[in-house]
Amino acid sequence: MAKYLDPKADLTFKKVFGEHKELLISFLNALLPLPEGKEIVTLEYLPSEMVPVNPDKKDTIVDVRCKDKDGRQFLVEMQMYWTDAFRQRVLLNTCKAYSLPADRGEKYSELKPVYTLSLVNDIAFPELHDDFYHCYMMTHSKYKEYTIDDIEMIFIELPKFKPNTVFDKKMAVLWLRFLTEINEHTREVDKELLMDDNVAKAVSLVEESAYSDAELWAIDRYWDSVSRERTIMSEKFLKGEAKGREEGRAEGLAEGEKKGRFEIARNLLAMGLPVDSVMKATGLSKEDIETLM
Repeated sequence: MAKYLDPKADLTFKKVFGEHKELLISFLNALLPLPEGKEIVTLEYLPSEMVPVNPDKKDTIVDVRCKDKDGRQFLVEMQMYWTDAFRQRVLLNTCKAYSLPADRGEKYSELKPVYTLSLVNDIAFPELHDDFYHCYMMTHSKYKEYTIDDIEMIFIELPKFKPNTVFDKKMAVLWLRFLTEINEHTREVDKELLMDDNVAKAVSLVEESAYSDAELWAIDRYWDSVSRERTIMSEKFLKGEAKGREEGRAEGLAEGEKKGRFEIARNLLAMGLPVDSVMKATGLSKEDIETLM
């Protein structure tokens, strides 16, 4: 019976999507909001490190970077835990990919769209409840139908995904099932995943027997580092939570005190005292007192 590795690990993810163009094309076409008739047909891998022309600027690295025959760039990231720093890094990488051609002397009119697909094995947007697919682009603040779609960033929260989630692309469901169902505990792969040739090939690429002892050791070290990082983040969160409760109590007291001063000001105004006198008596600003008049 075959044993499998988790495709979300750095080495396995890059082996599947960073070495096999046909799998990456299927994956991106399934998960990106590409316009009808604009599906990816061919891909060219690009260096994952984007080195700027100006050496004073930071270079950036992504998991998989490529472009199609129309010059559109696609950045793919697999992230095991969510932080605000990761969101900022995604934005930096996206903007860097878009601006690199101009940095190298090409005309602005020749800049091509950039799509970033960030898969997050964590809850990134808890306030959005069960929504796991998030697409960001530049949209007019008033007329939402007007957009600038040169840059699109897609975040997918893998823990929120369920096979019965409403999704209009069957291939998207199959690829997300591949990422969320296959791991070291898998002993039998669902036949539905093996019915598609591309997904079936991806499954074969994460069979443990396809990896050398050195690669398996590297994968183990990767998961160790993920575990350590999660522990550190958890400890920081608990400390921050305790600090937040203390700060929250202080803020509550301050808010209560301010409400009391507003009540006093309201009574003084009702007694006919001038605004200047009320300001001196309560310590409130003129603007605060004017809201009570």
